[in-house]
Amino acid sequence: MKIHFKIPYYTYWGQRLLVSGNIPELGNGDIEKALKLNFQSPEDWYAEVDVKSEVPVELNYKYILYTEQNDQYVEEWGNDRQLSLDPAKIDHFFCVDVWNSPGSQENVFLTAPFEEVLLHHDHFTAKSKTIVKYTHLFKVKMPMLKKNEVLCLIGDCEALGNWSTHKPILLNQTEGNWWTTEVDLSKSKVDVHYKYGVYDPEINKFRYFETGPDRTAPVLNSKKTFVQLSDGFVRISNNSWKGAGVGLPVFSIRTKKSFGVGDFGDMKLFVDWAEKVGLKLIQVLPLNDTIGTHTDADVLPYAAISAFALNPLFLNLPATGKLPASHPLQKDYNSMQEELNAKDLISFLDVINYKLEYARELFLMQKAKFLAKKEFKAFFAENEFWLVPYAAYCLLRDKFGTPDYRKWDDFAIYDSENMKEFSSPTQPHYDDIAVNYFIQYHLHVQLSEAAAYAHEHGVVLKGDIPIGVNRNSVDTWVSPELFHMHMQAGAPPDMFSVKGQNWELPTYNWDEIERTGFDWWKKRFSQMSNYFDTFRIDHILGFFRIWQIPINQVEGIMGHLNPSIPIYMNEFTDKGLWFDYNRFCKPYITDTILKNLFGEDTAWVKANCLQIEDGWVLRLKTGYQSQSDVEKLYSDGLITESVKWGLFDLISNVLFFEVEGSHGTQFYPRFGMDTLSSYNDLDVYTRERLRELYVDYFYRRQDAKWYQSGMEKLPALKRATNMMICGEDLGMMTACVTTAMKELGILSLEVQRAPKSSKIEFFHPSNAPYLSVVTPSTHDMSTIRGWWEEDRGVTQRFYNSQLGHWGEAPYFCDWWICRDIILQHLYSPAMWTIFQMQDLLSLSEEIRRPNPHDERINVPSNSMFSWRYRVHINMEDLLEKDEFNDELRNYIIQSGR
Repeated sequence: MKIHFKIPYYTYWGQRLLVSGNIPELGNGDIEKALKLNFQSPEDWYAEVDVKSEVPVELNYKYILYTEQNDQYVEEWGNDRQLSLDPAKIDHFFCVDVWNSPGSQENVFLTAPFEEVLLHHDHFTAKSKTIVKYTHLFKVKMPMLKKNEVLCLIGDCEALGNWSTHKPILLNQTEGNWWTTEVDLSKSKVDVHYKYGVYDPEINKFRYFETGPDRTAPVLNSKKTFVQLSDGFVRISNNSWKGAGVGLPVFSIRTKKSFGVGDFGDMKLFVDWAEKVGLKLIQVLPLNDTIGTHTDADVLPYAAISAFALNPLFLNLPATGKLPASHPLQKDYNSMQEELNAKDLISFLDVINYKLEYARELFLMQKAKFLAKKEFKAFFAENEFWLVPYAAYCLLRDKFGTPDYRKWDDFAIYDSENMKEFSSPTQPHYDDIAVNYFIQYHLHVQLSEAAAYAHEHGVVLKGDIPIGVNRNSVDTWVSPELFHMHMQAGAPPDMFSVKGQNWELPTYNWDEIERTGFDWWKKRFSQMSNYFDTFRIDHILGFFRIWQIPINQVEGIMGHLNPSIPIYMNEFTDKGLWFDYNRFCKPYITDTILKNLFGEDTAWVKANCLQIEDGWVLRLKTGYQSQSDVEKLYSDGLITESVKWGLFDLISNVLFFEVEGSHGTQFYPRFGMDTLSSYNDLDVYTRERLRELYVDYFYRRQDAKWYQSGMEKLPALKRATNMMICGEDLGMMTACVTTAMKELGILSLEVQRAPKSSKIEFFHPSNAPYLSVVTPSTHDMSTIRGWWEEDRGVTQRFYNSQLGHWGEAPYFCDWWICRDIILQHLYSPAMWTIFQMQDLLSLSEEIRRPNPHDERINVPSNSMFSWRYRVHINMEDLLEKDEFNDELRNYIIQSGR
């Protein structure tokens, strides 16, 4: 039995197509042993293979693009090319296929939010005629069909109706997303031309043909020969669907029954409101457990102690159970709830401490019954790989009084066998282990119920995957080999943080992660898919390159890009420069600089922090040479805060960082070097040549390397989930990131006040690509109203150039200005527009909060004092604001969303 593969694909020199499958002739799934197709014309590839089998074969296969230049394999999207072949009935099987690009926007409509909620409906099933003999199987996809529509097939032969639209062949949705029909074309003597169309079976009316030229089906007229035409997607415009959503952290939801913080139970009322006004999506911040220190520092949602465990902060206590009325915690419940819920901001420690104590008492009361529960046992079996180490971590964290597992004596290094014994039910401390099982189980049940409730009401949930994990997390304890623990992730300086950002999270060891087949990341996505339909990848740039800061530095400005092509020693020579290591790579210190930085403290700094080398050169003493050294001196009370910041600036007054292990031959330029006194004190020729190297490093030479870096990770991760993926692609953007996201069908994020081009001041929502999310603000920014008051010059230019109004801009952001901005986003061509809840409430002078500066969720440069925002109005009361709700719903409906 011979199988013939034919597929059109335009390739460049050095590229070729392969076909891989689950039979030996196609490599048994080994890409490097896949069958090579032969080039026939600029857009045609063909191969045939003789399958030696006397029994029926179930074949799964896919096409792969191989690029010789970088030894890169790119798989087409999907795993749904399946054949059932019987060699007793077939001599030749022809597969005429179309490449399924991951970037096809039609594939986005086959992801979970659309398949399971937004476009989920049962289609009409055509009455199939019994066909004794058929020669061709037609297969095609069209995810955007309406409930009363089916696909039909019409062509230029008798079997296909001779182009008549009165009685077309109706297709059935049989194999997943495929619409199929079997046709006997044995009477045709030449190749058949055909097209797909849309038909309404309820009124027996043909609607329309697909666009584009006729398709062609080869007619072979040979016995025991079969042709399968997998035609990809019907050629119909699929950019008409648009949706609107709202973003709000779960902790910010306020209901009359909230316990001082929004929880998973409160999400249902938020869903009710979203449905009422016509919003199809709710976006939340990360929900993972962040309790590492039992201090206010644990409020930060982007520093989770586990990539899998949910945060007990979101536990709804009444849904978990009720303590006896005589119990002190139960007696205090109503008064505590009333007191905490009346607060404007989250009283984090009061809330979390009460919830943990309450949950523990509930567990001790229900222990035997809970541990024997069938549903819990199923949950435990499915999640044991992360649940057991997480529960042990929580116990050891509290026992040793620190999340730093390096200080846990015999438990500093994780050992799975020892941990199994440590977590055994026979241990005297088992209650302290199992209480975490109890809490995580109930969090899982409550969030699952909230997700199911949202789906029932036509609303999808969008989660958030942080780029990193806490340095002292379960994940780094259990699998330290997956991380670079001597480095910290962050971001270079930008409009939000002039010194850059240091997130204090370890960076990833991608080589080791790839060696494991991305197992940890795949499990992470699988866990998220239990609750979410779509998710946002926080800082997607990190999959291409990360801003990496050595562990002995504090400020983001001390980082460099990784991976990146450094500047080599010979490049300085090529520019006519002598590389002065001490001048370029050590802090540049002069008396003028010292006076500017330290003022009256200059003499003290010179006497205590500096030393003289080579007779006259000022250098930092040992103990003052890194920012972490200086930070410790400050925390110990040995230097003042002003001296600390001055020393930070002195340490960062360098032009280049030496690449670790390069022995003085490779260097990273310090970001923003042209603003430094070290740079400005150089002669003009040297400054100009260094500037050329700087620009080349940051903006030119890295694209190909970063593209390859991203494409080594993201395709494998995207294949691991059917959730819709959105990338937070803000920051120091490069063309390679945009290209890769388009090729993979990952939605971009477009923020009006943060354009990706340095040539424009604002991004207009009308210029957004279809596969994108547009928004006027994010949780890391001020709201529309808060931003309006920050800079009068910026506001004035925005008012005139973006809103199209004449004259002077109002000082305060009146409701009609907010309306104009929101309408711009609603009428954008982007698939999604998502608004912060605060921005939507700003439409009403009655409902909006009096002071817009009380509405900001996070200030990136000061995250320790962020993440406590609560909506000022109860969801129950908001649901009753008919005038506001009707107005917002009307805006959404009129915009086609």
